[in-house]
Amino acid sequence: MNSLYSPYRLWSVFRLLLSFYLLLKKREHFLGIPPLSPEKLAATITELGASFIKLAQVLATRNDFFDEAYLNALKTLHDDLPPMRSAAYERVMAKAFPAFPFIRFNPQPIASASIGQVHEAWLDEDTKVAVKLRREGIEKRVRADIRILSIFNRLFKPLFSHTTRHSIESVIAEFSTMIVQECSLNQERMNLEKFSLMYADAGIIFPKSYGAFSCDDALVMSFEEGWRFDDRVSILSRGFDIKSLIDKLVRFYTDQMLVKGYFHADPHPGNLLVNPEGKLVLLDFGMVKRVPNDTRIAIIELIRAANERDFEGYVSAAKRLGTVAYDAPAAELAEFTERMFDIFGNDALDSGSMQKLAFEVLEQTRNLPFKLPQEAIYILRVSAIVEGLGTTYIENFNGIKDILPILQRNIPRALGMKESIFEALIDEIKHIPDDIAAFRHLIRRASKGELQVELSPLQYELMKKELRDATVPLYIALVLLLGAVGSWMAGMSEIAYILLGAAMMRLWYR
Repeated sequence: MNSLYSPYRLWSVFRLLLSFYLLLKKREHFLGIPPLSPEKLAATITELGASFIKLAQVLATRNDFFDEAYLNALKTLHDDLPPMRSAAYERVMAKAFPAFPFIRFNPQPIASASIGQVHEAWLDEDTKVAVKLRREGIEKRVRADIRILSIFNRLFKPLFSHTTRHSIESVIAEFSTMIVQECSLNQERMNLEKFSLMYADAGIIFPKSYGAFSCDDALVMSFEEGWRFDDRVSILSRGFDIKSLIDKLVRFYTDQMLVKGYFHADPHPGNLLVNPEGKLVLLDFGMVKRVPNDTRIAIIELIRAANERDFEGYVSAAKRLGTVAYDAPAAELAEFTERMFDIFGNDALDSGSMQKLAFEVLEQTRNLPFKLPQEAIYILRVSAIVEGLGTTYIENFNGIKDILPILQRNIPRALGMKESIFEALIDEIKHIPDDIAAFRHLIRRASKGELQVELSPLQYELMKKELRDATVPLYIALVLLLGAVGSWMAGMSEIAYILLGAAMMRLWYR
């Protein structure tokens, strides 16, 4: 337990978070301590292990947080780690398989990541399986890291603006929830089974789970052969239609995130294969997210406004989504949005020039009140990963341009509408009795004076912030005034006058 909270580890976490703070605030040092260099930042994260690697992979999507050099360093992080030591491996195997179900088991892992490692095994001569073993003590380590992060977040919290603080808290909260879930292989098995059922007709291959042999420390699945999606040489040499595969990938993720609202949140190249039949294979279901309906609708409206170049509509949808503060200046944000769309819609720009111009615009708008709601974190991450996979094969690949026509065709389905007018009409007729009952209930409550007004979460948050900003100076002035009275009663008149003057100044300059 001591190693989980060792002074060296606490200092490393402190230096890492201090570097994040300095980079966010564009400061060169704090009390003489400069931020870590991009290379040292990446090395520190790797040394701290699973939790911080996962956190950095989330932060690597935030080009509003970091400049290009640091983003590139964060994007080089991976969670390939040395396998478990022999003694730990033996203990995990004994716990996971009291009755050994395999006729053969390869003790040498074929993959070893931050949460677990994967082995080849055979249930019988014809049934080859992949066995994922959870690292010993990983859940305890992850929970300790979350506690450390929470403590240091409270320490740094006063140094950030309200908007930036909201984004950072969202990242940490979402990250904490997801990584604890990812430590449970029972949860991963349930995710896999639900995902396979929901997307059975998607034309994508998913592993088959063997629940009878699985537990929280081990997940037994069918072994899926294939080449990593970023293995250009192997995939292109076999003559697969790569444009068709990328199109299917974009369509599949559009359907997941914006139509059905249940998506695989970790599609990095190691989890996405192309099998010998040329079909996409999706692996590793430790990170699966559900998108709330309100969020999906806001994203759909955002993309539709983008397609129509309706920049004010885009800003309005962004406010409902929560990526822009509710009280943000709409005209200024609409102008910023138009500039960004001009960049990403310019077919004459290569991806490098596009990114450079985008960073320049973002640099000029760092003080605009952008935020990041929890639900949007993994959507951004997945979008960035899919975009990166596309650029592996297609120069100037632009996932947004491919998503727009797909979404345009699926907007009615994404909003829960029926595909034909007849089906929609039947659906509306079915709801008439419920609508009449709801209307009668509304009239009854209105006649009794019981109608209530509900605020949206964004309006509530804005009102809470304004109330806090208005009342905090009053609280401080009251404390100073009480201190002045106490000092006067204690015979310390000089201190009493100073405190009284400070109270008056605080009220005057509030």
